[in-house]
Amino acid sequence: MSEEQFSRLECLVGHDAVCRLHDAHVMIVGIGAVGGWAMESLVRCGIGHLALVDFDVVEPSNINRQVIATHDTIAQKKVDAAGRRCLSIWPRCDVQAIDVFVDDENASGLVEGMDIVLDCNDTVKAKAALIGACQEKGVTIISSMGAALRTDLSLIRTGLLKDTHGCPLARALRGEVRRRGLSLDVPVVFSSQEVNPGCSRPAMVGDDARRKQTALGSLPTVTAVFGQYMAHEALMRLISG
Repeated sequence: MSEEQFSRLECLVGHDAVCRLHDAHVMIVGIGAVGGWAMESLVRCGIGHLALVDFDVVEPSNINRQVIATHDTIAQKKVDAAGRRCLSIWPRCDVQAIDVFVDDENASGLVEGMDIVLDCNDTVKAKAALIGACQEKGVTIISSMGAALRTDLSLIRTGLLKDTHGCPLARALRGEVRRRGLSLDVPVVFSSQEVNPGCSRPAMVGDDARRKQTALGSLPTVTAVFGQYMAHEALMRLISG
């Protein structure tokens, strides 16, 4: 019998499925507005091995939408704050906190040995690097498209990258994936809602070119639903074996 905290889950999906979740290795790249909520559900469902990848720190502007962001975690590395949260939910979870920015040099090594990679970062080249590495190694990847600037929950859906529409990030990623000669048959979560670029402002980026150059308006309800879709897609694949 699984631990008591997973008893309700086991009633629904069965003992064998819970064991598969305990044995699973899942990587989340980007522990922010989408990735943090995906992480929350995955650890609560007993994913046994979680690799959390992010190079950023918690800032006050994160508090409106990121589950790991509180006044107590400001200035902490996101992966460290996220790791502590995971262990407070399930102390037996094997958590790796990986403080790096994903690029073409490290993507292949990062995804090695993973069952599923959840791409929740917002940089086109990093997303393409992950897709390429996962396709090379036969690792399942699910990628989040743009959640910022959206307000209509009913337009959030799952599909393949090649079939996305209404999302500027998805359009840019399709171009980069084609340029690299990769397959566009990538499972994604996206919104077809047209965005209003006026809901943005210049961001304070300092000297770090990896940071986004524009701060985009966003709702926690929307980013949380994106994260839950990401987690649900991963869970359904793992539960079904």
